[in-house]
Amino acid sequence: MRTALVIGAGLVGTSAALALTARGVDVRLSDRDESAARTAAALGAGSATAPDGTVDLVIVAVPPAHVASCLADAMARGLGRGYLDVASVKGGPRRDLEALGGDLTRYIGTHPMAGRERSGPLAATADLFEGRPWVLTPTQATDTEVLNLALELVALCGGVPVVMEADAHDRAVALVSHTPQLVSSMVAARLQHAEDSTVRLCGQGILDVTRIAGSEPAMWMDILAANPGPVADVLADLAADLGSAVESLRALQSADEGKRHGGAAGIEDLLRRGNAGRAKVPGKHGTAPTAYEVVGVLIGDQPGELARLFADAGAAGVNIEDVRIEHSTAQQAGLVQLFVEPRSAPVLAAALRERAWSLRP
Repeated sequence: MRTALVIGAGLVGTSAALALTARGVDVRLSDRDESAARTAAALGAGSATAPDGTVDLVIVAVPPAHVASCLADAMARGLGRGYLDVASVKGGPRRDLEALGGDLTRYIGTHPMAGRERSGPLAATADLFEGRPWVLTPTQATDTEVLNLALELVALCGGVPVVMEADAHDRAVALVSHTPQLVSSMVAARLQHAEDSTVRLCGQGILDVTRIAGSEPAMWMDILAANPGPVADVLADLAADLGSAVESLRALQSADEGKRHGGAAGIEDLLRRGNAGRAKVPGKHGTAPTAYEVVGVLIGDQPGELARLFADAGAAGVNIEDVRIEHSTAQQAGLVQLFVEPRSAPVLAAALRERAWSLRP
């Protein structure tokens, strides 16, 4: 691939453009908001000028509701040899494109499974897709050249190609992406009118659950409006679990021992099913989840403290597999949880104690 046109200079479009430009592809940028295209260009994502001729690949990075019309327009103008979109919903846009008379042989739907809570070109990074699954949804009509262009795009952006059928993809993202967004927002909404004294008790658990609740509502309205059925199906199952959990918790309040026993069994079953589901989530580099030991370290909130901690861990010859930081609400300090291989935990703990770090369980 030598040339590309990115239509839509938001987070995903600009990130793809940054990755392609860094690898020598001549990228042109287009957006109905000209300032967004100019901003992306200023970041080094390509040029905001029109292509000189037909490009190798047109990448449509607009909201799902506008994908089909944007693709149909680009095809009618003969802008590229191949066309793809990066929207988070696949079945509807493809059917809409077909209804508009679009050439399905020159098109493939794709979805990079990567994003951030922030949107727009200023949130973009060239490494956004590194190591992330990038779904491709070819059909029998998809030309081999177009599929190869899509695979080349994924490779240049550092993604991992995953081939799926479009409607299967939409059901999958309803479960692993779209429903979690709504659930996170529901939990965060409980905090809106909570007393300040209550919110000050927030710990890592509530931060983990509500992290994505900070996402842009307008962006998620576009996504959810394009995939409402599959999301509603998952929420219906979740609602059944919620109803059962409410009944079980009420039963735990009962004076009847049998009801309390039944309530406890219901909650325990839910927690165990949660354990089983969590265990299926891929671990580091997409491998099977690994059980790590946690070494907790108390650090002050001063510049360079975290870097010093990592340097001391490196000097001990221990690889940090993951890290979590829990900030204290009452003092200028935080608890850093270092996740390491079980055999490395005693080595790391001893090395950090020697360097006068304060360890916590």
